[in-house]
Amino acid sequence: MSTKASKTSSPGRYGEASIRVLKGLEPVKQRPGMYTRTDNPLHIVQEVIDNAADEALAGHGARIALTLHADGSISVEDDGRGIPYGLHPDEKLPVVEIVFTRLHAGGKFDKGAGGAYSFSGGLHGVGVSVTNALSTRLAVTVYRDGKVASIAFSGGDVVEPVATRKARADDRAQGTTVRVWPDAKYFESADLPKAELVHLLRSKAVLMPGVTVTLTHEKTGRHEEERQTWRYEGGLRDYLMQTLVADPVIPLFEGAHYAEEGETENFAEGEGAAWCVAFTEDGNAVRESYVNLIPTVAGGTHESGLKDGLFQAIKGFIDLHSLLPKGVKLMPDDVFSRANFVLSAKVLDPQFQGQTKERLNSRDALRLVSTYTRPAFELWLSQHVEHGRRLAELVIRQAQARQRAGQKVEKRKGSGVAVLPGKLTDCESRDLGLNELFLVEGDSAGGSAKMGRDKETQAILPLRGKLLNSWEVERDRLFANNEIHDISVAIGVDPHGAADEPDLSGLRYGKVCILSDADVDGSHIQVLLLTLFFRHFPRLIERGHIHVARPPLFRVDAPARGKKPAAKLYALDDGELTAILDKLRKEGARENAWTISRFKGLGEMSAEQLWDTTLNPDTRRLLPVAWGQVDIAATEGSFNKLMGKGEAAARRELMEIHGDTIEVDV
Repeated sequence: MSTKASKTSSPGRYGEASIRVLKGLEPVKQRPGMYTRTDNPLHIVQEVIDNAADEALAGHGARIALTLHADGSISVEDDGRGIPYGLHPDEKLPVVEIVFTRLHAGGKFDKGAGGAYSFSGGLHGVGVSVTNALSTRLAVTVYRDGKVASIAFSGGDVVEPVATRKARADDRAQGTTVRVWPDAKYFESADLPKAELVHLLRSKAVLMPGVTVTLTHEKTGRHEEERQTWRYEGGLRDYLMQTLVADPVIPLFEGAHYAEEGETENFAEGEGAAWCVAFTEDGNAVRESYVNLIPTVAGGTHESGLKDGLFQAIKGFIDLHSLLPKGVKLMPDDVFSRANFVLSAKVLDPQFQGQTKERLNSRDALRLVSTYTRPAFELWLSQHVEHGRRLAELVIRQAQARQRAGQKVEKRKGSGVAVLPGKLTDCESRDLGLNELFLVEGDSAGGSAKMGRDKETQAILPLRGKLLNSWEVERDRLFANNEIHDISVAIGVDPHGAADEPDLSGLRYGKVCILSDADVDGSHIQVLLLTLFFRHFPRLIERGHIHVARPPLFRVDAPARGKKPAAKLYALDDGELTAILDKLRKEGARENAWTISRFKGLGEMSAEQLWDTTLNPDTRRLLPVAWGQVDIAATEGSFNKLMGKGEAAARRELMEIHGDTIEVDV
């Protein structure tokens, strides 16, 4: 057989037939993590809640009711206008069917004058269609124009076409009810996190004064029916006062401003924000922001606008009254670090980061919120000069503390004992042989690690951003860097050299584990931490205290194979992924019956996933860092070439020689 023929018949051939076109809702089922959170079904339920809230936001509803049914389904009921169920003029299909079965179809695109929704959280038009795709069943009932229409789906496909009947006396005049049965195979846990759900529903009531929001748990064999109802006439102020953990330094600053027709700032009519701000001296700050009632838990440009508006106003007040001591320079964080706030922005066409809408990216939102909050706060300060002076004192103290911290390069101590970093979540045990400290990349991953860890023996220290390259940093300047200072204090050992005999009696953990993402950025952070330990904590490596945790890059949701039930399998890299898929094929799994998810970072993992794959001593991959048979001088030379500031030419030569031997994750 010729070489050409063998290539043609190769099962790995790449040709026209290799390109697969995903239709309808297939993309959602293939890669659910691109469209929603897969740790639990809350986000797909939130898509339905958001639609009901958008009706209320548009002024067409005053009630949202969510029911947790005994069979595991969830229903959301509103008294809005009801989803149209007549035929679409172009598609010739019932509109309610299109809304639930087509990606990028919905009423939220119809912005502006005469649009169905001037302001809404919808952007991509994939919301409830994702809910439908990831549910074993979804049933919709619409009350509209004196009729009741119903339709049902399974896995995104219509199983009961639209049927209509005349409304009865006991039917609602208008509104929509959507009942969802989430498909457990797409989620790590089928249970809704009750605390998050309550917070979400309560926030809707806060942001829409006068709207009644209810949560009902149906009666089961073990529990009586429970019902919670929220209705806030006082809006943001009532909510913030109830959630503050410390007394405010000055009275709350609250306000709202929305663009009117003909304004010169080039904002759309109705765009603007409502806010309530409290300043406290201590305690964790309460910070909640929303865009068109969508909670933006990761903040975004609207929060940046509030930050800018508050800073410019208080800075102007301090300059006007000549309150700033000589040598003190104010920064925005000096004001914002002690600000507690609830911010609700209205943006005509919001641009979010990702389909889960956790961060607002709209550039104009910064200017929008800043333009309206700054003059309002300037006026408030001029009317309340004594409150302004009290706030100025707090802000100046924050600035002075920040400047002192930047100048101090020795270990911070209190009463002769090193003060542990505030962001360290310590373990309960004091047994050096059991204790482990995980240096975790990022606050979000740190949160998952805190929840998933063994509290008895595992401590978590989240690191923000890229660590300082410490290869050429003098030892007495190391503590100028907060991250390095916190690592040293948490471990309980001071920096030292290879020839030194440091005091290790204060060592607090038997294992210090580097835990970073399984991608290129994560590898970079690993290198920076290993550089720090090799250069400034060599005795910890010598004694076997330093380890590298290896989180997986892929998760494979494997189907049932013969007697083997469905399972979630994790792969460290592409090689392990290939091995897992080969094994599934041998066990009789149908081709492409599995789902492959690629973790973008540790922050994507739930607490349970992180425990199973990376923290659990029984199932994790933990690599010890050791000298072995290493030539110390040669290793120092290699580190110098890779990490030295004046070694760019040597690094370029190294990449030119060996660049084709590695794979780059772009």
